[in-house]
Amino acid sequence: MKITEEEVRYVADLSNLKLTGGEAARLRADLNGILEHIDKLNEADTSSVQPMAQVLFEAEETATLRADIPVAPLGNEAAMANAPRRGAGYFKVPKVIER
Repeated sequence: MKITEEEVRYVADLSNLKLTGGEAARLRADLNGILEHIDKLNEADTSSVQPMAQVLFEAEETATLRADIPVAPLGNEAAMANAPRRGAGYFKVPKVIER
C-alpha cells in the first residue's frame, strides 16, 4: 500500500498543518517506509505463538512495576494554585481552533 502526496496533504489539512512541497514528499517517504516495515512484520509466521493477556515476563511480582501505594488526591485548590488563569474551578486556556 503506497501513500500518495494527495493523501499526505489531506491528512495534514485535517491536522491543520501547512506543509511545504519538500515536507510533504519527506513525510510521504517516511510513511511508505513504515508501511513497508509493517508488511514485512505481517509476513512472519505467528500461528504457533499463543496470544498474550499480560505483556510482562514471568518474574517476581514487582520486577518491572513500582508498588501500588494509594495516596490522597491533590485537591482542586492545590492543583490550580499556580494556574495563570482559572475560573469556576477549572483552568482557563486560550482558544486554539480558529477554523
